[in-house]
Amino acid sequence: MNILIHPTYFPSISHFAAMAQAESITFEIADNFQKQTNRNRTYIYSPNGIQLLNIPVKHSKESHQKTKDIKIETNFDWQKQHFKSLEAAYRSSPFFEFFEDDIRPIFDKKHTFLLDLNFETLAIMTKCLRMKLEFTTTTEYFAEVDTTATKDFRFLADGKKDSSLFESYTQVFDDKHGFINNLSTLDLLFNEGKYAMDYLKKQQLILK
Repeated sequence: MNILIHPTYFPSISHFAAMAQAESITFEIADNFQKQTNRNRTYIYSPNGIQLLNIPVKHSKESHQKTKDIKIETNFDWQKQHFKSLEAAYRSSPFFEFFEDDIRPIFDKKHTFLLDLNFETLAIMTKCLRMKLEFTTTTEYFAEVDTTATKDFRFLADGKKDSSLFESYTQVFDDKHGFINNLSTLDLLFNEGKYAMDYLKKQQLILK
């Protein structure tokens, strides 16, 4: 199947399950930016439960900004905060140290545009998952797509619209807070390592 999907920040398990099961991938980059979506945020399992990691973006006077034009706000040291949060959450997980050197550079490099950062996190994650990633990108925005040719998973960028439920796996703090569903794929990677890709391929996807 061909899928249409957003490039997001360290994508959720539903995002990666869709990509892992797709025959071809098209990333939506011609849309208008929407606040409070996974375009610039991801969720991890912290010692206190679910934790939001948010990338600050520059505000514009324009009411509608294209996602590809969104710039990252550099006045906050969000990268240092995000990596510290990942360490606190996953330092004791089975595979954090194994993948640490792969993900660390993203938190040292300065990006101007959010889209460039998101594509780099995708490159890092697919490398860690040993997943071949070939894709095209949109050149203009269409609200509706031909569903006979393409499965539209763009709604997954809005966590409130994502009702995916997945099989449980062992998480670092599940003895405290139980299993937390559909976090960043980083959670799956740090806990399951080489088995993460097999997990993604067998999860059931729900179209809106």
